[in-house]
Amino acid sequence: MSHGQNFSRRDFIKISSIFLAGSTALSAGAAQAFSGAGSSVGDEGSKVVYSFCEHCFWRCGIAAHVRDGKVYKITGSDHHPLSQGKLCPRGTGGTGLLYDPDRLAYPLIRETKGGKQFYRKASWDEAITLVAEKLYGIKEQYGPGALAMLHHGYGVSFFKNMFSQIGVNKYAKPSYDLCCGPARQATVLTYGYPSDTPEGFDMKNSKYMVFFGTHFGENMHNTAVQEISEGIRNGAKIVVFDPRFSTLAGKAQHWLPIKPATDIAMMQGLMHVLISENLYDKAFVEAHTVGFGELWDSVKDMTPEKVSAITDIPADAIRTVAREYAFHAPAAFVHSGRRTNWYGDALQRIRAIHILNALVGNFKMPGGVVAFQKFPLVQPPPTHEHPAYEKEVHSKYPFFPDDEPSNTIASHEIVQQAISGEVKGLLIYGVNLPETMTLGRDKAIEAMKKAEFVVAVDVLPSEVTGYADVVLPECTYLERYDDLDNGRAFRTPFVALRQPAVPPMYDSKPGNQIAKMITEKWGIHGAFPPSVEKGLDKKLKLVGSSLAEIKKKGVLVMPETDLYRKPGEPLNLKTPSGKVELASARLKAGGFDAVPKYTAHPEPPTGFYRMLTGRKPMLTFGRTANNRFLGDLATAKENEVWVNNRIAEKHSLENGEYVHLKNQDGVVSEFPVKVKVTQRIRTDAVYMVHGFGHTSAKLTWAHKRGASHNQLISRTEIDPAMGAVGFQNNFVTFIKEA
Repeated sequence: MSHGQNFSRRDFIKISSIFLAGSTALSAGAAQAFSGAGSSVGDEGSKVVYSFCEHCFWRCGIAAHVRDGKVYKITGSDHHPLSQGKLCPRGTGGTGLLYDPDRLAYPLIRETKGGKQFYRKASWDEAITLVAEKLYGIKEQYGPGALAMLHHGYGVSFFKNMFSQIGVNKYAKPSYDLCCGPARQATVLTYGYPSDTPEGFDMKNSKYMVFFGTHFGENMHNTAVQEISEGIRNGAKIVVFDPRFSTLAGKAQHWLPIKPATDIAMMQGLMHVLISENLYDKAFVEAHTVGFGELWDSVKDMTPEKVSAITDIPADAIRTVAREYAFHAPAAFVHSGRRTNWYGDALQRIRAIHILNALVGNFKMPGGVVAFQKFPLVQPPPTHEHPAYEKEVHSKYPFFPDDEPSNTIASHEIVQQAISGEVKGLLIYGVNLPETMTLGRDKAIEAMKKAEFVVAVDVLPSEVTGYADVVLPECTYLERYDDLDNGRAFRTPFVALRQPAVPPMYDSKPGNQIAKMITEKWGIHGAFPPSVEKGLDKKLKLVGSSLAEIKKKGVLVMPETDLYRKPGEPLNLKTPSGKVELASARLKAGGFDAVPKYTAHPEPPTGFYRMLTGRKPMLTFGRTANNRFLGDLATAKENEVWVNNRIAEKHSLENGEYVHLKNQDGVVSEFPVKVKVTQRIRTDAVYMVHGFGHTSAKLTWAHKRGASHNQLISRTEIDPAMGAVGFQNNFVTFIKEA
């Protein structure tokens, strides 16, 4: 028997069906609940449990409707300020995960006998003992920096506490590198505070909203969609710069199909018009910003005519947008978006957005940029403290955050360190690494093969579980407590509770219990409260509440805060100057451009097209890919590749036919993808939704559906300032099926 094999001997293992939920004695009951049969709320034996969703990072408040011990419906909580009684399709489909017959049902341990690798069912005590021994052994032999955790999901706080007990502090969530990281750090450098989710834009009171490739309505983001809709009802105009006619573009007064990779040039062109035509807010700029002269020097040559030649947007359209934007200011904004890193200049791209906002004086003004506040939950002092290891990432990326507790290092650095041998042990929590846009599928698999020991904590038999030495089945978010959610700011500050609607099914356990068991195997007791309920109650009593009180509605809410500045009010920002930094002294001192400047990106080779990506309303990548409730909807069964009708004619492609995609490095998609011929995308790009093309056969709904976008990523660009990953300099062409 061998557990932590050499990388050359850790193969992908197909998890046997006998280890999945569908084969257990509870499957009949699960099937009954999955069918949704029964009567409405209020019948005998029914109840409503308030919690918050886990299907995306937005974490909306939910009401889980339970009857006879089964969740049969999920609706939006009327009490939670993010949901306001409404949910997106993904949120309502949570029962599809809870009662997924492909769920992991038992702990699994990898074995090798006769040269063949396989998984066997293990008891929790055996699996936890092995995990504790291997992780602690690696720490003792190589030091705490040899252990790392990749994570996604709110339950990770327990595993961070677990690792802190032995001095391990190497954590990363890939979504930071891909989505929110550049926006967070750009806001720090410009305004002196980190951006949050929801981002600080007063959308419902705005009169003019400008978006660069932000796909509200497709990525959902419940609260934002509600507020945009309210703004539209109040007469707001929308402008969308996007190579593709998105759902949001369908609501816009101006859709401007900008050439991909030229956003910064467009933003410089808008700045040029605002300044050269004296449309900017002179009083605000003079009183509350620094670096205006340096900014003008960088954009004075970026005339609309010059920018038009770069972006393919007519010069008159550039002038029109700039003038309309200034006319509606300060009740106008340019949105920073989500999934902000497309190329290696994401920090500067979002900085350019913030500068456009500052030029019209919309900071802390109705309809402009606002700084939301957090619920003042008092955090008890930690029971165990260790100094963080020296974060070598800052020597490479000076503006990687040093105050963001979910990330002490970039996720791609963990992948590279596992490949190089510096990281020996990986704990992967809720991250399907082979299909995560960190460095592409091949690098992810190489990292897991080379690590000495890999443990995966997951709900489903996703691809990552096939490379683990131990698989620990966590119960779903509907079956567990997690830490209190007050890690975000909003116009109505709140703290929310995740609580179980039903007990854990099969032999799965909540993350808090898994982390506690590992910690106690190390002989460390008292790191966790006697029960998760007592720990939550203790935190809530510090603000005059209790677990019993918050369970009633699932949330504590403060009155809406005053978001707007008064006339003459100083901003007192936490930047070096105390003002909005149009030119950043910190960036300049670090050897980077103080103001954003456009740099051309690689062009597609002849016959290839830039690969753009996004989401569908029913899909949050790995969290919903196998969800039958959501996947059975016609628009969610598979992804498509959007191809301009002229390009389709050039390649003899017909609408609805299947093709394989080949990227610039010769990587061919493992599965075919359906062609969508359309005029709604530029001729130099194609578009496909990420999160399809799963290779794990035990994801019986997701397996082989569509093509994997992640498989076709073989080139990445790392933002040199803050370390985020850009992946839109990959290009594809078509291989016809026949």
